[in-house]
Amino acid sequence: MDQLMPLAARMRPQTLEDFIGQKHIIGKNKLLYRAIKGDRLTSVIFFGPPGTGKTTLARIISNETKYAFKQLNAVTAGVKDIRDAAAEAKNYILNPKGKIILFFDEIHRLNKGQQDVLLPFVEDGTIILIGATTENPYFEVNKALLSRSTIFRFEPLTQEDIKEIVIKALTDKERGLGNYDIVIHEDALEHITLLSDGDARVALNALELAVLTTEKDEKGTIVIDLETAQDCIQQKALKYDKDGDNHYDIASAFIKSMRNYMEPDAVLHYLARMIEAGEKPEFIARRIIITAAEDVGLANPTALSVAVAAAQAVERIGWPESRIILAEAALMVACSPKSNSACVGIDKALEDVRNKHVGQVPTHLRDAHYAGARELGHGIGYKYSHDYPNANAPQQYLPDELADARYYYPKNSGYEAKILERFNALKGIKDSNNEK
Repeated sequence: MDQLMPLAARMRPQTLEDFIGQKHIIGKNKLLYRAIKGDRLTSVIFFGPPGTGKTTLARIISNETKYAFKQLNAVTAGVKDIRDAAAEAKNYILNPKGKIILFFDEIHRLNKGQQDVLLPFVEDGTIILIGATTENPYFEVNKALLSRSTIFRFEPLTQEDIKEIVIKALTDKERGLGNYDIVIHEDALEHITLLSDGDARVALNALELAVLTTEKDEKGTIVIDLETAQDCIQQKALKYDKDGDNHYDIASAFIKSMRNYMEPDAVLHYLARMIEAGEKPEFIARRIIITAAEDVGLANPTALSVAVAAAQAVERIGWPESRIILAEAALMVACSPKSNSACVGIDKALEDVRNKHVGQVPTHLRDAHYAGARELGHGIGYKYSHDYPNANAPQQYLPDELADARYYYPKNSGYEAKILERFNALKGIKDSNNEK
């Protein structure tokens, strides 16, 4: 093995048995494992973060399969390359099996034209496609190609997976660092496995850098302590693409954590991930405003005021101080009692407006301020609310067709509990008057 190659490249597993991690898809007796071992693979797309084994697994497949295997990169390949691959597959003299496995790295970068050219060959089985992407294929790959492929999601490697990979690299004499006399402290190993954040490539690069930059002691041993490990992997790279699905996953988790009553720690965690990844404060502020209106609502109307004030403040302040403003607003929403009655109510009303015959505004509620309105009967019989107890005039407000419709159901939560109390009290008065 060429020792000039990076350690991460040298340590790529060569067989399924050497592959570490992704047991949910490549464990023994799993569908993908059986398909590879039986050489019955159909078109697949591997989707997941960097350093989780997508390209490595494709190369293992190239070793396991009896079919011709060709690799292209979506950044550099053109339509001609795809057609050449298909022509090669159909050349029964050079390729008696009549099909090839085509591995497309970064498949999300294929444009529509390239995907359209690839599709018929995938459809007729001339090309067995293996696509690898760090982006959500449901966003980036056209539906026709997706429908002819099985999607396998690769998860970040666990700390135990990373530790196993690092130890293997330290002991492997042929491809790894086994020919060096290396001692790695346990806390240094933990630091590398933790800050690699599920990316084997990051861990191996840090390990290699530590070995190559650490002088041997008087016994000829390379000692990697915590300080050395910290120098070689100073800060983990957050898996957060502001245009990709991870961006929406974290924003979704942030919103759902605020929605739940008293989940402040999760709220601050996801807020911190967005801040550290460079998310715009305006984007975060908008999510807080929406949650304050939709999920806190009238249970604590102050939350919306705080959220709007925070949005205005971050426009003027910027980072890093905006982190405090956003944290305050997000915690206000998270720790407020919850009610979605406003959201449910307006959606029910909109559903009726869109789908039912809503009728005319009752005549006594119509505008009577223009010339001739009175002659049309507008405003006649209207009862002025403040002339009645509790400013509640006994008259019909909804159109005749929806006279009995009800949209707002106050919840017994926070401030809205007081609204519910008044609501029920007024209903009792109305019912009593009706009985009379």
